[in-house]
Amino acid sequence: MNPLIVIPARLAATRLPEKPLADIAGRPMIAHVVDRGREAGLGPVVVATDEKRIAEAAEAAGAVAIMTRGDHPSGSDRIAEALETFDPEGRHDVVVNMQGDLPTLDPATLVAALRPIEDEDVAISTLTAEMSEDGERTNPNVVKVVGTPVAADRLRALYFTRATAPYGEGPLFHHIGLYVYRRAALQRFVALPPGILERREKLEQLRALENGMRIDAMIVETVPLGVDTMADLERARTILAGEAE
Repeated sequence: MNPLIVIPARLAATRLPEKPLADIAGRPMIAHVVDRGREAGLGPVVVATDEKRIAEAAEAAGAVAIMTRGDHPSGSDRIAEALETFDPEGRHDVVVNMQGDLPTLDPATLVAALRPIEDEDVAISTLTAEMSEDGERTNPNVVKVVGTPVAADRLRALYFTRATAPYGEGPLFHHIGLYVYRRAALQRFVALPPGILERREKLEQLRALENGMRIDAMIVETVPLGVDTMADLERARTILAGEAE
């Protein structure tokens, strides 16, 4: 494999405006996300954005910034455009879609996410963690992976849902929205129309399952901190300030 990390980033966050540029330990959040990607050592780190200020911050942190259109409906569409701009020759056959709001992500988690792609039957890989808090089970903002085990630390995803599923005794798994695509799978995915279940659940990954694309999820120990609110941002500031001391 010859992976490429692409981080989609935009300013239009409703709950935390200008989120990628939020200050954490004296640097914008996107710079910390770039650091985590570079620390994984998987390959080049590209930031795909339609905002010049994000591009400048990404380049200052050591990433390649690719300017993209502003009307993309999803991060997957944005990274697909950036991929073709950065690598029109097709040297990179695997694309890691790293979310731009994970400044405290353990780089080893990125490495783990690549493992299912070693199986040629897997089109897309992602991450999940067993739920430990009862409140997550019924929270529609916590997306669940319904899957069947293919190894002790890996599930084959059968469905993703905001509902409490599967029914009955046993663990529930919290989906972590980080994806690794085979390049051909990404190209196919963004060319497909939105699926019926995708629209109903408001979960983009269901489009892949509805069209017969296999998604496997590596089971990791903890859910990384995603920065969506001011409280999340304060937690990230505390964590990264402590690491800088």
